Amino acid sequence: MTGSSRTAQTFVPPVMAARSWVADKSFPADKPLINVSQAAPVEAPPLSLREFIAKTAVETPEAHLYGPVLGLDALRAEVASQWSTAYNGTIHAQQVAITSGCNQAFAATLAAIAGEGDEVILPTPWYFNHKMWLDMQGVTAVPLQTGADLLPDPDTAKALITERTRAIVLVTPNNPGGVEYPAALVRAFYDLAKAHGIKLLVDETYRDFDSRTGAPHDLFSDPDWDETLVQLYSFSKAYRLTGHRVGAMVTSQTLLAEAEKFLDTVTICPNQLGQYAALWGMQNLGDWLAGERAEILDRRAAIADNMPVLADKGWKLLGLGAYFAYLEHPFDMPSDQLAKALVDQAHVLTLPGTMFTPEGDKAGQKQLRIAFANVDRTEIGTLFKRLAAFDAQGH
Repeated sequence: MTGSSRTAQTFVPPVMAARSWVADKSFPADKPLINVSQAAPVEAPPLSLREFIAKTAVETPEAHLYGPVLGLDALRAEVASQWSTAYNGTIHAQQVAITSGCNQAFAATLAAIAGEGDEVILPTPWYFNHKMWLDMQGVTAVPLQTGADLLPDPDTAKALITERTRAIVLVTPNNPGGVEYPAALVRAFYDLAKAHGIKLLVDETYRDFDSRTGAPHDLFSDPDWDETLVQLYSFSKAYRLTGHRVGAMVTSQTLLAEAEKFLDTVTICPNQLGQYAALWGMQNLGDWLAGERAEILDRRAAIADNMPVLADKGWKLLGLGAYFAYLEHPFDMPSDQLAKALVDQAHVLTLPGTMFTPEGDKAGQKQLRIAFANVDRTEIGTLFKRLAAFDAQGH
């Protein structure tokens, strides 16, 4: 029986659920499916990185063996060095851990700071895997409703803090909303967390595609930043290493020592080949990554350019950035029903806001997430024409 299991306490993974909507369907060549449901690169890493991985697999025997639980020393040092420069702060290699993807960094952090019955504040719309892990840990996810601009308010968050609160979680650039949190807002949440002796988790999976130049926040400039801040990161989006599962968490050595217990039990060590690849990418693919960022920013601009077509039909653009556009639809139906109808009528696969909000949340019923990283300007134009042509009454 599974009724009382930890996994039974949460929902079916949304991306997997959405895939089931198209699993038994076929789409004509003149109107193929446009899949904007998942925020992950679908192309392999660049050839130079693949060649490096192949060479490493042949010539580096230790790449096939167990490695340090907290990751390769060289990769930890590289993250510390590059982050210290990027954020105008001081980060040491011992404050960095490499994990099997950013989701595991989040899981390891929560395993180290929270227990049964504790609480973690999540702004809504939230990243669904964060909610799923809290459910499976027996930790209560406390929703922090965001405003019309999808930005959370520190004063509203303050009112939610109780003696059971262990952390506040921010994702910037945001998944699913796309919005980039202003540095002053991130600082305000940091000050709030510090004042209450709780952790601030800042998930910066999409930092490489931030439209702003310079440091997105100044938290690492504080001499005691590691007492409050836990930064989470993913190499998957930057270097197309999704299948290699390489992420990072940056925080105090004390917290990493606790997280190490979790990591040693679950994976023993991060994927070795993936770590070598991430290190090589950091040291050699700066120009290539800049080109990837420019392409994503152009696709972001294409969303804005095409938005008038939808605005004329009553749609609203709530958030835009990184890999995501977050929309409010004009129809008198909940977004989970709309998302399925769009598959059949418009041949578009997207995720409804109900997958990013608490059950029964009225805002989520009016929202859709568009993950645009894998559709170019032409496809974005086609996508918006299909959405504009959708007739809820005719379905």
